[in-house]
Amino acid sequence: MFKTLAETRAFFDALIPGIQGVDHCEIVVAPPFTALSAAAEEADGTRVSISAQDVFWEAQGAFTGEIAVRMLVDAGCTYTIIGHSERRQFFGETDETVEKKTRAAINGGLHAIVCVGEMLSERDAGQAAAVVRRQVQGGLGKFSEKELSNITIAYEPVWAIGTGRTATPEIAEEMHLEIRKTILEIHGAAAAGAVRILYGGSVKPDNIASLMKCEDIDGALVGGASLDPASFTSIIKYL
Repeated sequence: MFKTLAETRAFFDALIPGIQGVDHCEIVVAPPFTALSAAAEEADGTRVSISAQDVFWEAQGAFTGEIAVRMLVDAGCTYTIIGHSERRQFFGETDETVEKKTRAAINGGLHAIVCVGEMLSERDAGQAAAVVRRQVQGGLGKFSEKELSNITIAYEPVWAIGTGRTATPEIAEEMHLEIRKTILEIHGAAAAGAVRILYGGSVKPDNIASLMKCEDIDGALVGGASLDPASFTSIIKYL
């Protein structure tokens, strides 16, 4: 929940020159709903794609405060984040609603970035792998291999979101491998090898290099460090 329209335009004015010549990765920016159209205008003709931070599963109706897929597409989005840990933690997101939102998103032409991750209490209880497996199976288990090509998974341990704490590369790699193994069990080796899994959770310029050395980490879902264009640019160059 950052950035007004003016701040969004200023962000892109600073970001775009900094990523000229960057062609080794996809770059997606996810501003709040109110700034989506402005962000899409600023990103037009660049390598930057625009994502929403959430979406609702119905096409229209009496769902005050919610945003439909077609509205996001109309605003210039090609991606949406679904099941972010803060949505799960504070707003009642469940594996069932994640599945419904993901289905609506990909049916409506959006690429879904689906988040999974455990609470600190669950990690301390030795349940981290079981929790993430349940979230992957519950949120993505009913999708076909073809549909999975329109889904990116982001592992973001809740205890590392906005806390300044980051999973060690070893923890991150272990959990990414667990996610990939779960996809392997559901969809087979080809899907498990093709699915992109991002790490999210206090990603910063000073830890991105070590994270990206891990074999099963394909990119980053950047939070607070993406608010500053210079910080975000430096992370992008390591991806």
